Amino acid sequence: MSAKRRKKSRNTGAVCIGLIVIAFLVVMSIQIVHLKQKDKAYAERQNELQKQYDAETERQTELDEYEQYTKTTKYIEDIAKSKLGLAYDNEIIFKESEE
Repeated sequence: MSAKRRKKSRNTGAVCIGLIVIAFLVVMSIQIVHLKQKDKAYAERQNELQKQYDAETERQTELDEYEQYTKTTKYIEDIAKSKLGLAYDNEIIFKESEE
């Protein structure tokens, strides 16, 4: 009878180990799926941030160009004419009649 107990004990041990391995595989599979979802979310976030970075870089370029323009005499003349109504001595200014 002891031989039957040993055989049954071995089978029980093998079944327990098998169940543990299967449970481990299930848990690891769930974790892999979860990590892939996180990776996809991070990739989307990275693309969004890259687009924002590109837009801000373009905006910075435009601001640098505008800064260079504001340092020219053309800019000063444009502001003097439009905001202050100034003109050169030899310029003739025509106004539209309001008819």
